[in-house]
Amino acid sequence: MSMKSLKIRKSVLIFSLLFVLASLLIIPGTLFAEETDETAEEAQVEESINFDITYPEIKAKDGEQFTFKADLNFVGEEETTFNITAEAPEGWYISIQPSYEAVDISAVKIKPSSKESLKFVAIPLTSQEPGDYIIKIKASNDELSAEAELKAVITATYELDFTPTNGMFNTKVTSGKDNHFALQLKNKGSAPIEKITFTSSGPQGWTTKYDPADIETLDAGKTQDIDIAITPPDKTIAGDYMLTLNVSSENSTDKIELRVTVQTPTIWGWVGIGIIAVVIIGIGFIFAKLGRR
Repeated sequence: MSMKSLKIRKSVLIFSLLFVLASLLIIPGTLFAEETDETAEEAQVEESINFDITYPEIKAKDGEQFTFKADLNFVGEEETTFNITAEAPEGWYISIQPSYEAVDISAVKIKPSSKESLKFVAIPLTSQEPGDYIIKIKASNDELSAEAELKAVITATYELDFTPTNGMFNTKVTSGKDNHFALQLKNKGSAPIEKITFTSSGPQGWTTKYDPADIETLDAGKTQDIDIAITPPDKTIAGDYMLTLNVSSENSTDKIELRVTVQTPTIWGWVGIGIIAVVIIGIGFIFAKLGRR
């Protein structure tokens, strides 16, 4: 083999080795760069917000306020401000507050991948019928938004209020006669009250009669006039007696403790006056006769 051929083979071998070495160095770098790009893409966080509400439905009586607690969760890389709004039914006021302070707010600033605890206080400004009331809440900025619904459930209340029309818990009656006394019954609850009846308890032999004797339905906020005839037995001894007047339904009851003063019948009053007059005339006649002597 000539010297020239040896040199060519040697050059080819050296070039091949250099090519292999270069490939070994370049390929891992390229792969590492691709992996780095993929990792960087994975490291970029997708921003989002959402409400986390533990008790989205609360029940209470009419006139009471509802307090809902909610966490506004934010996933992101930079501190961000969100506007907070609430849409309520007519006749309601919604106070948006931080969980740690009773102050109205309309926006919150949340740190990256953090949360803000909020309170939504729903206050009925007017009397509300029993039922479900939906409150819509929203957090938003130019890029993100989250919405949720809260349900305030107003439960029915039943309350009968039984009172004398004149406000006086005492009356005077005459034995053996129907003595009328005026009463008022009001439904102070938030729902109709049905099948209302009246009873009474008092001294033995006394009778009472209600007009009307019962009420089929009394709507919320309505008042019904009641007349009661109180009849003590004949020849009841004059004095004070206690009479209990009861009203009841399936949902509510009430009562009146009434002090009843029995007076002497009018006829006996005139008899008494006559006796006194006769005695006075008799005494006058005696003095006149004695004076002549």
